[in-house]
Amino acid sequence: MRRLLITVLAAAALAACGTPAPEPAADGATITHRYGETTVPADPQRVVTVGFTDHDAVLALGVVPVAYTGWLADAPLPWQDFGDAAPVVLDESALDAEQVAAARPDLILAVHSAITQEEYDVLSGIAPTVAPADGVDFGTPWQDQTRTIGTALGRAAEADALVADVEARFAEAAAAHPEFAGQTGVVGLTSPDGTYYAYGPDDARARFLGALGFGQSAEIGALAGDSFFATVSAERFDLLGDAGVLVWIAATDAERAALEANPAYAALGAVQQGRDVFPAYDPLGIALTYNTPLSLPYALDGVLPALSAAADGDPATGA
Repeated sequence: MRRLLITVLAAAALAACGTPAPEPAADGATITHRYGETTVPADPQRVVTVGFTDHDAVLALGVVPVAYTGWLADAPLPWQDFGDAAPVVLDESALDAEQVAAARPDLILAVHSAITQEEYDVLSGIAPTVAPADGVDFGTPWQDQTRTIGTALGRAAEADALVADVEARFAEAAAAHPEFAGQTGVVGLTSPDGTYYAYGPDDARARFLGALGFGQSAEIGALAGDSFFATVSAERFDLLGDAGVLVWIAATDAERAALEANPAYAALGAVQQGRDVFPAYDPLGIALTYNTPLSLPYALDGVLPALSAAADGDPATGA
């Protein structure tokens, strides 16, 4: 998990960048979050997104950030359009206060993040900062994330319309696939070291399936507890036994091969009946992981055919 390097005080960071931050505009909205309240400037001009996926919502609302966190990608993803702008791409693993300050922001968005109170205090010394809401780290639903960012940008009505449009697309897909209802859907992640993860009900990827009508796994939810994921060892694949459909995000072919070669995994009913799905990691796996108003339609179009084939009960049409 990326952490800000907070050894640089905000004042020192501002001085180091050599150029003073822009004068704040008249106050806009006041946003409540886990560390208190932030009054944001009206019509912010220089937006920096520290939250891992916050730049998607900003772009969807017609604003190009001057700097954003390059999570899982060093270049624009297929659903992102920065136009002719060339924003600074912040390193997800070594983002420091000086780097943020150098962008001279008048608004910092850290909605989809796990920043601490100390990190928030440092960022707030640079510019008004919007932290995550209360709840699980990285667990803010995309709808709330979009609306919060819309409020911060002075585009609340546009954010509401955007959320309604994307939700309507999911409602249409769920209505077209009644076979999803009543089945349990689980999204998992492979790793190079052979550890496996399953996402709990507070995770964006699990919510993706939920929006299509799939139910949540009680076993995985209990194991995840207050986190957005649960660790599932290769010896405990039985925890996935109630899954009607398994969706795996595997970054490499080798990780997928290792999973499929595990006898305990191969013995699962969902696997034997062709109900496990492996969307191409780049870009569909990343689109599922981002779970934003920009990536969701892209993910839905790309993954829906495979989900339908896996959930139809016919092993011959499994994904």
